[in-house]
Amino acid sequence: MIYLGTDIVEIQRIQKNINFKKDKFLSRIFTEGEIEYCESKLNPAIHFAGRFAGKEAIKKAVLSSGLLKRISMKDIEIIPVNNIPRVKILSLDNHINLSISHTQDFATATAIIMK
Repeated sequence: MIYLGTDIVEIQRIQKNINFKKDKFLSRIFTEGEIEYCESKLNPAIHFAGRFAGKEAIKKAVLSSGLLKRISMKDIEIIPVNNIPRVKILSLDNHINLSISHTQDFATATAIIMK
């Protein structure tokens, strides 16, 4: 069976959260590695938005698959491996494919789990 999750985020919304609640917002959603990666980029908000959309897409796929009953954003880590997003979930061993794309205004992500 294949499970799919998708999400789209307005980059400006993420930028506002960073501007007004930076440490609280970032530490609640992202791992230290994700924060370090995004902040190393020329426009961090685009990369934070892509990871936010990715985490939401992963949550949707994981929850619809029944592999977990609940999952937090911090349980999911999206790390780059040769510029390809790879997913680590603390309590899950399944392989999740993730695609992240963005424009100047929006970031979108799609996650696929094969079970």
